[in-house]
Amino acid sequence: MTAVVETAPPAEVVPTATVRSQVTVPLRFPDGFRTTAEVLTFRGLADGKEHLLLALGQWQHAYPGRESGDGAPLVRLHSECLTGDVFGSERCDCGPQLREAVEQIAAVGGFLLYLRQEGRGIGLYSKLDAYALQDTGLDTYEANLALGHGEDERNYTAAAQMLETVGARRIRLLSNNPDKAAQLTALGIDVTEQVPTGVHLSADNHRYLSSKRDRTGHTLELPPLVVGRGPIAATPGTVPGHEDMLARVDALIPRLRERAEETERLRRIPDSTMAELEEIGVFRILAPKALGGYGMGVETYVHVIRRLARGCASTAWTAGHLIEHVWMLARWPQRVQEEVFANGHTPLAAATGAPVGMARKVPGGFSITGNWSFASGVMHSDWALLAVQCDNVRLQCLVPIAELDLLDVWQTAGLRGTGSNDLRAESVFVPEHRAMDWALLSTADNPGSRIHQDPMIHTPMAALLNLVAPTTALGAAEYAVDIFRERIMGRKVKNTVENRQADSPLAQARFSKAYGMVATARLHWQEAVRVVAGSYERRPSTLTDDERAGYRLSLALSGEASEEAVRLITSGSGGSVHRLSHPLQRIQRDVNVLLNHPTLSMDPILEQAGRGLLGLGFTVPSF
Repeated sequence: MTAVVETAPPAEVVPTATVRSQVTVPLRFPDGFRTTAEVLTFRGLADGKEHLLLALGQWQHAYPGRESGDGAPLVRLHSECLTGDVFGSERCDCGPQLREAVEQIAAVGGFLLYLRQEGRGIGLYSKLDAYALQDTGLDTYEANLALGHGEDERNYTAAAQMLETVGARRIRLLSNNPDKAAQLTALGIDVTEQVPTGVHLSADNHRYLSSKRDRTGHTLELPPLVVGRGPIAATPGTVPGHEDMLARVDALIPRLRERAEETERLRRIPDSTMAELEEIGVFRILAPKALGGYGMGVETYVHVIRRLARGCASTAWTAGHLIEHVWMLARWPQRVQEEVFANGHTPLAAATGAPVGMARKVPGGFSITGNWSFASGVMHSDWALLAVQCDNVRLQCLVPIAELDLLDVWQTAGLRGTGSNDLRAESVFVPEHRAMDWALLSTADNPGSRIHQDPMIHTPMAALLNLVAPTTALGAAEYAVDIFRERIMGRKVKNTVENRQADSPLAQARFSKAYGMVATARLHWQEAVRVVAGSYERRPSTLTDDERAGYRLSLALSGEASEEAVRLITSGSGGSVHRLSHPLQRIQRDVNVLLNHPTLSMDPILEQAGRGLLGLGFTVPSF
């Protein structure tokens, strides 16, 4: 963060503007990010132009004392750029900056001022003329001067008027441009902090960004130039901490419960839920920071899944796998990362290896054929990670969903909302760079580990693949206990003398046993998480056989205890809980399905864990 030195001259007198209209506008960006803005128009702006103010997130709470000037909402002054904002031009960084600013401001509450100042105030046609001069060797400022314009003709008086009108006299300014802070300060706006935007570097805008840094003092630390199909955007904006991330998820839980029936009916996660998960950054949790992610550890990852499961197990399962698959894509070589993480996009992918498909080598790559089941997350993904066998080598192939047949077969008793449908391919071509040896991708020393320093990228893949099912089961069981507690405190049971179920000694014993089983599940789960978290902090991070056996056993025992707690609760809650509108029947069905997942199948886990703990060696290498 760049502190603003408070040595400005006396503020200029700014003419008063008034709000002309206010309208709610839902926003959706090309990468799928969604939010809602309150868009304000104004009368009396100094330059007479049609500038807009977009109030984002919980902006009313960003400065609760706005009438007295207290609080400092996050504010971005964004000058209109038709080529960058609308057409995605890579000659500048305006489009990615706009996208980033909306997400950052929406997360904390504040304002984006969309100012009609094309080309730093010289207009659209002149800006395009300047582009032509830049092609002859001039930089962006020299081109403006050659056309008879100033280097930067923007005036922020109208911006100060807009901020004054909504009572934002103290702000945190999201900008790399020192002139914006200086002008606003001179106009009477107290800029308490200048928050840098991300650096969205590509081969086409490197010279442009360098000119801004070197000529007008923009606070830009340019990473090395990335050459390829797209840039890897460094977005060093606000990265939430562990508790902040969990607080964001907790705020979603009531809405997840409200949408649980809809989720089952749709047999996928509703668009509204996906939009909220994207908005709070759930899918960025495990992505390396250099790819626009948060670079968080396994503790945050599993706690997010567990909290989501307290609202909807299907949502927790789907989100858990989509988060994990972003992490898997970050393990690929740089060429693939440039392709799928282009412009700071967080790619969503399904992954399945059941059963393994077939591949044959062809010029330039592979031809793959297969029918893969249980593709969790496929209804929300652009990519699929598919396991195939080529000769005696198992490969993972990265394939656009659009090139595959999606088979709508997910008709199940539980986890209905995950939409874990089948995928089919018949002689689909996969370029060689999008096919990788599974043994290499799954190890601690994977290609991505040589690019990123984030500790999680050095973790063997199997360590995370086994966590989603028991974590979802635990969160669902914790929710069941809460429902049971509320239910027995007011429910009258037939054939009993008590006024309410909670007054029965047998009901008290049932509740305490269910509560204890969930506590048991939680302790086993915490032990497994401790083992995994401890391993990724060391080099090499590969688990020993004893550790693998112990953590897989702990996860299986956790799942078993969660299932038993749900059974005790459901069997003691009466017939009405089996109505499809009641959450307990859904939790029971979801947990029953989870316990049949290979990561919780007790018999083979007990066998292999026993061998590992006795030092006899595993007979199943994938355990």
